[in-house]
Amino acid sequence: MAEGLSAVARTGRHAAHVTAATAAGFYPALYLLDRPVAGIYALFTPIAFGILSPLPGAGRDRAATVLRAVPAAAVLVVLGTVLAVGTWPAVAGMLAVGFALAFGSACGPRTAGAAPGLQLFYILACFPPYEPGTLPQRLVGLAIGGALLALAEAFLFPDAPEPSYRGRIADALDAAALAASGVVRGEGPDPETAGRLGAAGRELRLSRLPAGARPTGAGRTDRALAQAGAATRRLLDQLALLAAHVPAPGDTVSADLLRGIAASCTETAGALRRGDRGRRGRTLPGPQLLEEMVADFLKARGGAAAGPEPAPRAVLVRRSTVLTAAVSAVTVRTAASLALGGRERLHGLPREQFWYAAEGPARLLAVRIRGNLTRRSVVFQNALRTALGLALARLVAGSLDLSHGFWVLLAVLTLGRTTAGATWSAVRSAAAGTLAGAFAAGLLIVGAGGASDVYAALLVPMMLVAFTLGPLGGPAWGQGLFTLVVATAFAQIAPVTWRLAEARLVDVLTGSAIGLLCGLLAWPAGARAEIRYAMSALLRSAAPLVRATATAVTDGSGRVAAPALAQAGPSASPEEPGDPGPPSPGVRLTLHRLRIAEAAYAQYRTEPAASAAETAHDWLAVLDHGSRTLVGAYWLPRTDGMPGLPPEARRWAREAAEEVVAATVRAAGFPPDGVRAGPAPLPPEVAERVPAPLLAPLTDVEVWLRALARDLEAGAAPQAPQAPQAPQAPQAPQPPQAQDTS
Repeated sequence: MAEGLSAVARTGRHAAHVTAATAAGFYPALYLLDRPVAGIYALFTPIAFGILSPLPGAGRDRAATVLRAVPAAAVLVVLGTVLAVGTWPAVAGMLAVGFALAFGSACGPRTAGAAPGLQLFYILACFPPYEPGTLPQRLVGLAIGGALLALAEAFLFPDAPEPSYRGRIADALDAAALAASGVVRGEGPDPETAGRLGAAGRELRLSRLPAGARPTGAGRTDRALAQAGAATRRLLDQLALLAAHVPAPGDTVSADLLRGIAASCTETAGALRRGDRGRRGRTLPGPQLLEEMVADFLKARGGAAAGPEPAPRAVLVRRSTVLTAAVSAVTVRTAASLALGGRERLHGLPREQFWYAAEGPARLLAVRIRGNLTRRSVVFQNALRTALGLALARLVAGSLDLSHGFWVLLAVLTLGRTTAGATWSAVRSAAAGTLAGAFAAGLLIVGAGGASDVYAALLVPMMLVAFTLGPLGGPAWGQGLFTLVVATAFAQIAPVTWRLAEARLVDVLTGSAIGLLCGLLAWPAGARAEIRYAMSALLRSAAPLVRATATAVTDGSGRVAAPALAQAGPSASPEEPGDPGPPSPGVRLTLHRLRIAEAAYAQYRTEPAASAAETAHDWLAVLDHGSRTLVGAYWLPRTDGMPGLPPEARRWAREAAEEVVAATVRAAGFPPDGVRAGPAPLPPEVAERVPAPLLAPLTDVEVWLRALARDLEAGAAPQAPQAPQAPQAPQAPQPPQAQDTS
């Protein structure tokens, strides 16, 4: 109830901003200056940026976005004015502009939010009559409307600031520090702490954030924040596993590293809250560099293994879990430093994991664009569908010489969805709403006649109602009330008859039909059809990476990624498969396909629920598998192999890895009976022959492989009941989460 009232209040405040800006620009331009063209653009500019564009952020953030978008809108007005010379030039321009603006959603939430409004400025300008002499009026109206909307957003009924993702990470790190300290003190098993850590991790899911707070941009800061958030979730999950198991008070090796994790989390959380800006080329400082503590841990673990009594298996597994938690903490701290402005040289860290650290904004933007220029990208699909729909609508409106033909394109722009079914639902509602609105507008025009003062008096309250109820009520309310608004506004610009409402209805129905046709012909199933292919491609690229990582650890014969030891040489972008350079092609390809799969999953979550058969797979678990594979490839090959490892142990590692590889390949086909992935644990008789210093890194590989196997089983469809199996050896605790894009 309270949340619903809050949404109504927020929408009402936003409607007041748009209404105030529209009235303050439209009335003076029309009645004081007698400049109807400027009045039209002063009217539509706040509507474009305030209603049509879901700009993210609070009031001041939206105001800044509007001011940055006005110059781009001016360019589009100029371009549309010039190309209005003929139908075909205008159609060609609409195709190019439509694709470019829709594809720009890949660059971040602010670009994606402003794109629909920017489309409207080209649409308005490219329609007849061809009057380049009115261009100054158009630009003046645009500037006035944009400035007034920015002022209203910033100072009229300002919104409370939205919670930042950086602050959420800091809160989660504080919880991680407390948990790590509790594990050191032996406060376990503690299921309540594990539950709190899980809840803190869920708050970092992107689906829990407003659109403006999601770090999905192409720049270094957003990339670093997204990586820090994902690593923080892994850290919380790993600490939850440690908190839920029996403590090991004699494990001083792990206790020292856990203290370092707690101190690093506290320091990183404080820096994120303060917004510290580190010096160029330096990591975020702390009580002790955590990566150095990891190196000390590895030495101490090797020394403890060389003692008179070999460490029990439970202790080895616990130390591996602590090590994975430390790796996550190192990742969080490094990514946080990059997000706060550092440009690290990243000595001692996997270069491919932080490939974007030294890249400039133009390079990062080019990487994002190139990564989505594929027909398998849902961003590319949506952009092409939108561009074709708008271009076809412009051709139809120009060829048939429809009155107020820009309403046809506006219908395509506002009613198009990513699936044909959702588009049909929106079109049906919009048609009903437009019919009702046209009927009401016709009655208003017949009743008021040419009394412009009646329309002038009704416009403001009508806009306030329309801009409040329209977003809350859906397409029917939105189209119906907007029909009344445009009829009331245009009745003040020129004499109108009831046929204006008829033209509005015809144009909306024409645009709806065009949008529905494009939805049926161009990827009608949306992400539901693409997500299966994207997840399959991710699994197929991850499978050989699992084999290569296990080989690199045990044999030292295949460098998968830059090891934890520093490496010289520049790092190529992993989002561009085929780029030359030191990084492994397998790592680049897997990361590229992970990004494509994440985008498909993000859109899939916004579309109507599919059938039970389509939702049988846990796609987030598949993303976890791909992310966990990459983390292992980054961090596991810390040495040049394991000289002295017995052949039977090497054979076990190879066979266990091949079992996971085979299960990954099977999972890529999504068999209806699911996937069973159970790499055999290290046999005790083999473990006895392994030199003590090598047993710990071999356990790291085992822990990683079993975690990958669980991800595969979770991502498969529910399995048919099976006969009970013989009990297996206890499994090592695993972190269940590696990446979140929900």
